[in-house]
Amino acid sequence: MAAERDDLRQRTAGERQVFAQPLGALVKRPPVVCEGERSVADAACIMRDNDVGSVVIVDSRSRPTGIVTTQDLVSVVAGGGADRPVAELMSRDPVALSPHAFAYEAALLMSEHGIRHVLVLENGRLAGVVSERDLFALQRLGLGELTMEIRLTDSIEALAGLARDIRRLAALLVEQGTAPEPLTLFISVLNDRLTQRVIEVTRKRHDLDRIRWSWLAFGSEGRLEQTFSTDQDNGIVFSAHGSGGSGKARERLVSFAREVNVALDACGFPLCEGNIMASNPALCLTLEEWKAKVSGWLEASVPQALLDAAIFFDLRPIYGDDSLAASLREWIAGRVRGHAAFLHLLAQSATQAKPPLGLLAGFAAKDAPGAPHSINLKANGARIFVDAARALALAKGVHTTNTAARLRAVLPGAGEPGSETDALIDAFYYIQRLRLRRQASAPEARAGTRAASEDLANRIDPDQLNPFEQSALKEAFRFARLIQNRLELDFRL
Repeated sequence: MAAERDDLRQRTAGERQVFAQPLGALVKRPPVVCEGERSVADAACIMRDNDVGSVVIVDSRSRPTGIVTTQDLVSVVAGGGADRPVAELMSRDPVALSPHAFAYEAALLMSEHGIRHVLVLENGRLAGVVSERDLFALQRLGLGELTMEIRLTDSIEALAGLARDIRRLAALLVEQGTAPEPLTLFISVLNDRLTQRVIEVTRKRHDLDRIRWSWLAFGSEGRLEQTFSTDQDNGIVFSAHGSGGSGKARERLVSFAREVNVALDACGFPLCEGNIMASNPALCLTLEEWKAKVSGWLEASVPQALLDAAIFFDLRPIYGDDSLAASLREWIAGRVRGHAAFLHLLAQSATQAKPPLGLLAGFAAKDAPGAPHSINLKANGARIFVDAARALALAKGVHTTNTAARLRAVLPGAGEPGSETDALIDAFYYIQRLRLRRQASAPEARAGTRAASEDLANRIDPDQLNPFEQSALKEAFRFARLIQNRLELDFRL
């Protein structure tokens, strides 16, 4: 076991260094470009002569308008289309980042969008292109490798093994000090790919013809903030065609979803005790049924009902017809903004959990089963930022679901020197760092199996932290109080 651990550590050390670099440092050569009116054959020659897998299409002012890759060229040239203008073939609006963006951002975008190249733009001008090969060629156990292994796997048993690999790799990255923001994104994107493949493998055994549907993620998966200890929170939105109607379609989808939920449980994502899963007919709904359900939540006046419904407002499509999920999200954003009473109650519920700070500059630790003198970093820490960011984002109609992205979108000064917004985000991620470290140190994470208790997985004894960590955690909790004060002011609580 020690030898395996050392081997994994050595293989991930290079990856961590790559992910920590700014994209500009990975640009090793001027970008290879081609005008849009040039032929496909010309573009192919340019790529061959420069030994590259892509060419950026630029306009008369040398501004990028699209990108063409080797894969794009093969089918067109084989079909006799070599004389066509390359602009007809290009992928428009290619994904682009600044030279100051971190390499992990490019890696996650590549994985999320299924692309292999990201443009690097400095002040609107093309500075270079970073490819998947630039990021992953030297990493045998990297994000790209695991993603490819997941895509090629056809059995649930093998996918469960890859899920264990993901947790072991993530545990080692925690040990090496990888920052929590890229690490939670790393875990979430790989879990997305795993879930998508489970769905694809399972779908082959079910007749879902003439049904448009989208698998939805809620909660931490919807926010791209998964840690090691996370259960399933999912649902389905669908549209049925034919004589069977929505009732028959729901029966088929629920049967399919039940098998997916069981398979995900085998991969280490426990079945939700609250039955917030796609196999629950109450969460396998048509678009109109979802609208009716959300309307009921908006009219609710019971705080507990709001707490139960809150994670649904973090919905994100994972697989299927994304247009159904997009329609639902757009409808929710418009409806919520005009429902002041609901927003007021949502903000009020976000102030109920209190940071565990004592009166005499200490921690308000409590005894819990299996965890004497402990504090819950999730319930009384990270969740405060999550709930506050959700309320602020919904009030402003912000569609993104990630907590840090929500805060950057709704609060002023993000990215400016001395920004209070950046300090709030740093506080949130410091708490996340301690959560990840606590969970990664558990035997379950090392073995690549799920944790037995989410409450225990998020509890620490503050006396076990060194003085610096104690001081930093207290400051993070003070920022949790600060964002709750912001809610009280904005919503006049």
